[in-house]
Amino acid sequence: MTNNEEKVEEIKEELDPEEVADAEEAEESAAEEEEAEEISAEEVKEEDEELNTKYLRLMADFQNFKRRTEKDKSEIYARANESIVTELLNVSDNFERALSEDTASADENFLKGMELIFDQLKGVLEKFGVAEIKAECEDFDPNFHNAVMMEDTDKVESGKVSEVLQKGYSLNGRVIRPSMVKVAN
Repeated sequence: MTNNEEKVEEIKEELDPEEVADAEEAEESAAEEEEAEEISAEEVKEEDEELNTKYLRLMADFQNFKRRTEKDKSEIYARANESIVTELLNVSDNFERALSEDTASADENFLKGMELIFDQLKGVLEKFGVAEIKAECEDFDPNFHNAVMMEDTDKVESGKVSEVLQKGYSLNGRVIRPSMVKVAN
């Protein structure tokens, strides 16, 4: 035996056997704790990575939710505007019809007032993105025109719009009412 081993043996003999057993248990428990700490560190790292992945997925889901909500919100506003504008277009058509009638018997100031109101209404509609669909003498396009009649005429070429019966309109580039037209044969 070496000198160190002899000293350890002497100390063990001097100590109470219970104290030796306690010291050996303490050594074993310290080794187990070290091992548990290593396992615990690995588990913590795995759990941390798992939580981080869950967090990133949750953030992505939330961003997608925000985008969808914004899109839905803008579509709702567009649809709401569309229904209001459609109703206002009927009013605009009636104004146009009234102004195009024989106005010889009408008071000149009254007529001028009606024209100003009509111009104001058209201005408001244009401000909110309403545009008249050009149809007269244009090529017939079923995306923008609703053909209700065909006629033989020399005014325009075949396949072109010869007369507009009701104006069509678009709201922010989307057709909300196609033009009712006659098409040349």
